Amino acid sequence: MREAQRGSAAALEQLFRAHWNRAYRAALLVVGDAAAAEDIAQESFLAAVRALDRFDRRRPFGPWLHRIVVNRAIDWGRARALRRELALDGVAEPAAAAEAVRDGERTEELAGALASLVPEQRAVIVLRYLLDYTPGEIAELLDLPRGTVNSRLRRGLDRLGGELE
Repeated sequence: MREAQRGSAAALEQLFRAHWNRAYRAALLVVGDAAAAEDIAQESFLAAVRALDRFDRRRPFGPWLHRIVVNRAIDWGRARALRRELALDGVAEPAAAAEAVRDGERTEELAGALASLVPEQRAVIVLRYLLDYTPGEIAELLDLPRGTVNSRLRRGLDRLGGELE
């Protein structure tokens, strides 16, 4: 991390290689669009690199990066929903994030149900159940009260349950 903060290209590349897959997967699971997820993950890495001088090395890099990724993905989802409401988006909806759901027990139906959630609910569910963060860690990552995280988890899980019935 010290070398990356000093501008070492090799250290930055090492950070990128170590964290790219989870950053991209988090973005993809939140937005459900592979191209947008790649853009979001790349923009998030750029934002992280630009802010490395403010990064506290005593803390892990991964959660800090995930916070940036998930916040950008939520913003993308909100903007997309607004465009859809305004009927400015003439492009058909992309397939749900089925390609990101790789485990055998998770089906396309689950991916479709996940894609039906509002971005804020999708983000906390992705962080909790697919990236294995605790509710407390999610609250810290997203700078939310723990109760808000729990509420979004509960509402998201309830909606997923309804979609999957």
